[in-house]
Amino acid sequence: MAEKRFKYVIVGGGVAAGYAAREFAKQGVKPGELAIISKEAVAPYERPALSKAYLFPDGFARLPGFHVCVGSGGERLLPDWYKESGIEIILSTEIVKADLAAKALISAVGESFKYEILIIATGSTVFRLTDFGVQGADAGNIFYLREIDDADKLIEAIKAKKDGKCVVVGGGYIGLELSAVMKINNFDVTMVFPEPWCMPRLFTADIASFYEGYYSNKGIKIIKGTVAVGFTADAIVQVKEVKLKDGRTLEADIVVVGVGGRPLTTLFKGQVEEDKGGIKTDGFFKTSVPDVYAVGDVATFPLKMYNEIRRVEHVDHARKSAEQAVKAIKAREEGRLIDEYDYLPYFYSRSFDLSWQFYGDNVGETIIFGDRDPAVPKAKFGSYWIKDGKVVGAFLENGSPEENKAIAKVARVQPPVTSLEQLKADGLAFAIKI
Repeated sequence: MAEKRFKYVIVGGGVAAGYAAREFAKQGVKPGELAIISKEAVAPYERPALSKAYLFPDGFARLPGFHVCVGSGGERLLPDWYKESGIEIILSTEIVKADLAAKALISAVGESFKYEILIIATGSTVFRLTDFGVQGADAGNIFYLREIDDADKLIEAIKAKKDGKCVVVGGGYIGLELSAVMKINNFDVTMVFPEPWCMPRLFTADIASFYEGYYSNKGIKIIKGTVAVGFTADAIVQVKEVKLKDGRTLEADIVVVGVGGRPLTTLFKGQVEEDKGGIKTDGFFKTSVPDVYAVGDVATFPLKMYNEIRRVEHVDHARKSAEQAVKAIKAREEGRLIDEYDYLPYFYSRSFDLSWQFYGDNVGETIIFGDRDPAVPKAKFGSYWIKDGKVVGAFLENGSPEENKAIAKVARVQPPVTSLEQLKADGLAFAIKI
């Protein structure tokens, strides 16, 4: 097959790829210089929409409505935008081999792509229960959510099993968001996870108690401290029951699994330095290999404000790291200097009529404030994390845009705290007056 050559290649077609493309266009990329290679069949889109809106019963979120970069309030990049910008977008093409020394990528059908500069934006893939050898986990109607194809398959099952029983395996981001979505679709929902409370990587027990209470009030059953160890299927190999480690058996017409993911770095193993499960980069997202950059979920980068390296799986970082890498590439070509990436960790979620935001680091002592009664409409509460006498993290449920900006500023500025009792008494006012 003919070989294609480009100055810049982005491998991966997710959020990071779309934001990188926009930044290349801003920086004046010339027609024919840039290609995006994606195994998905559609141009880059805002992946959070899949769990937050795409699955709603009225189905108001559909492409082309949520192509990047609408998630950050920017222009929507429709497929024609790439063509008009002189950017080649190569869809439904899976790269199966990367030779970084030869600056070459090979697709599943043998196509060869040569580049001068590569941006790795391959993102993550979900852990599947079959990866852990769970009995019967290959039955039908067991779903995972990562790509739009996954969402389409789940929608078909929702229609086919109308008003049925759904078991959600996992109590993190996906577990919480999809439990809400399935309930909104009028399913009888049970959420199962092994930890003592939901979202344990971020939530404290106090924060989690609000969301568990709220979900219970919505009719979602929560089973903690156990895991799915097997599934039984009916005659047409559709899931019928979920077997739990504690001996219980749950009826299920649909099972949705959200038990975490892993960065897609396999193509580059042994060719590039790795750390903490990702590809190690500097503050410009350069890897250990010249002319190779890594962004988004796959990048392990210096988190400047905490003087350590981390890997962050979140859409906000995917967007910003992609833009930083492109700025660094163009600055280097033009002999300019730019500042190193100085990222403030940010996470958010929306479900039912809940909406929370978190900024900073969730380490140290915690102070919780506000009204955490899950029966109260639009309850507003939050939490601060305090380490070495400073506020290092802040969380807020049901904040206004101004209040969310205030907690972001607190996490960035890290103001000193002289009295935890006074901080609790001040609550949100502490952030607003900073």
